[in-house]
Amino acid sequence: MLTFDSHSPEQTEEIAKEFAKKLLPGDVVAFTGGMGAGKTAFTRGLAEGLQVSGEVASPTFALVNEYPGRPGRPSLYHFDMYRITSSDDLYTTGFFDYLDEGGILAVEWSENIANDLPDNTITVDIAVTGENDRHITIKGGGRF
Repeated sequence: MLTFDSHSPEQTEEIAKEFAKKLLPGDVVAFTGGMGAGKTAFTRGLAEGLQVSGEVASPTFALVNEYPGRPGRPSLYHFDMYRITSSDDLYTTGFFDYLDEGGILAVEWSENIANDLPDNTITVDIAVTGENDRHITIKGGGRF
């Protein structure tokens, strides 16, 4: 398990950028944390660390945003499961197809699909501890 304290969105992004260097193709990163906790900021840092293309934005309305990887590098697939309420809903997102792509999946509101996440999922919990302060806990995947 890894733990970090962040005091700004920029620091959260930097933590995620360093964490991204430890990720492997096919990893699933499941976020927990309330609205405004910093899940999208963490994903921006992942994208930078993975050196993917595109500007990271919350996939709230699209459900998934795709950020292509550079040659020899995995792509990043950023999901928002906030409105997913059933297994049928989950299937319509293409989530299971993305698992076979060999990219990195970053899943916001993963609590909504907890029963469908792979066994080796890496969990990133972001707890709000102050206006700009966050406590970040990373565990799982057999490596953290």
